[in-house]
Parts: sequence; structure tokens; C-alpha cells
Amino acid sequence: MAKKISCTHGSGHFKITFNIVLLILSAKHDVLHLSMFVTRLFSLVLLSLFPVLVKAQTDVRVFKEAQFSSERVSTAWKRYSDTVKRAFAAQGIMWPACDVFIRAFKSQNDLELWARNDQAEPFKLVKTFRVCAISGALGPKRQQGDKQVPEGFYFIDDFNAHSEYHLSLEINYPNYSDQTQTKGARAGGNIFIHGGCLTVGCLPMGDDGISELYTACLGARLNGQEHIPVHIFPTRMTQKGINYLKNSFQGNTEKQQFWASLKSGYDYFEQHHQLAPVLYGADGKYLNQ
Repeated sequence: MAKKISCTHGSGHFKITFNIVLLILSAKHDVLHLSMFVTRLFSLVLLSLFPVLVKAQTDVRVFKEAQFSSERVSTAWKRYSDTVKRAFAAQGIMWPACDVFIRAFKSQNDLELWARNDQAEPFKLVKTFRVCAISGALGPKRQQGDKQVPEGFYFIDDFNAHSEYHLSLEINYPNYSDQTQTKGARAGGNIFIHGGCLTVGCLPMGDDGISELYTACLGARLNGQEHIPVHIFPTRMTQKGINYLKNSFQGNTEKQQFWASLKSGYDYFEQHHQLAPVLYGADGKYLNQ
């Protein structure tokens, strides 16, 4: 019998907890009113959770209906959900997953899908996909029309079931760092992980690849994960990779400093298989984590 995993993604429990603490403090000096305290506590929890749960369920239902109204999504789900389920099961991860994470490496044309059963657990690598084309050079995207694939720490912003490239997952480029580092230029946008094999700043992975990845991410989204992290690196940030970047871009201090800020996030994940919080300085630069 399959074990049911309870997903927790943080949804405003601070307010509930704070109110409960206030109740406990007000009741601890009055043992005679314990039954009243328990009744009030139970009522508070129900009242606090009800609007959140109703809205969340409504939003997920509307999102699901919109997605599966697309023949492309429903076909991808029917064709690949069993494949995705087996890949997750091979790593001891339930399907649909609670948490998935995407990591891409431009030099290697690799896109990794990681997942876990619970936020307290480390991520496990589920599958590595092939990115079939890369435009631009190594380095971050800094303005509209530069053909660069962004580098940095992002998340999936939208599931596009009606993409010109079969299916696509939109990345939240430009993020705060990108917006503050464009130096007055227009940052651009519309950066996707998508099907097909043509690109001007996106990550194409063929129709089969995006169908499988889209199915995996959609399952997590329907299971409560609102933000799916996406980390994009110029290369694997090992010592060999860093040496390659230093030798290939000698004298480009700006890129070297930017890549150094990405490496701390890469190193943290490599060591713990957990995601470090993404932090920005006042100038928009990533802070070492």
C-alpha cells in the first residue's frame, strides 16, 4: 500500500501560531478554564485555516482545469505520467512529488530534475535531460536582444500550455538581481524552458523532453508547490569548471565576480542537497550564502 506524503509549503502559518501562543499565555494562569481554552483554540485553528484552504483548493482546481483543457497537456500527461512515476519511484520519491527543483548547465547542455518527499529531506537527482541548443555566450543576460540565456537563481513563473514550441515553462527573468544589473538597458523577458530545438535565450529540449519535464513539474504544482526553483549556471562550478571560466574569460572582472556569487549557491547544494536562501545586496548582486 502506497504511503501518503503530506506536503507542506508554508502558507501563512505564522499568524495562526502567533494567535495560539497568545491563547496559551492567557490561559496558563487559569487552569480552571482549560476546557474553554481548548474550545477557543480549536475554533481559532479552524477559522484561521478555512479561508486559506478554500482559496488554495479553488486556485488549484481552476489551474488544473485550465491546464487539462489543452490537448497538448492532457496528451503529455497520459503519455509520460507513468514514466515520471517510475523515475521518481527509483529514487524512493512519491508521485506526484512535494518538491521538485531544476538545475541547468549551459556548457554541458544539461538540465537536471531533482525531487524530494518532504522539505526536511535532501533532494535526489531524478533525471538529466539534454538541452538541444544554446544561444549567446557564457555569462548572464543583461539586456533585451542580447540572445543570452540567463544565469542565476529563478523559479517557474508560468505553465504555458499553448506555446509556439509545444509546451513551455516560463522563468521569472528578470529577477531583482537582473533588473538592478542591466545598467539602464531594458532587461527583456519571455525566457522559457520549451520544446522544439530553436532558441534565442531560452532552453529548448525537444517536444518529448519538455512533455516529460512539464508533466513532472505540473504534478508538483498540483500537489501544492507554487514556486519551482530553477538554477542556471554557465558550467558545473567545480574547480575544473572555475578554472575553465578563468582561463576563457581572463580580464573580464565583471563576469568573474558574478560567477563567484553563483558558486556559493552551487557549493551549498552540492554539499547538502538542500537549497540555500537566495539573498541580494542593495546593489542587486547575489550575496554569498
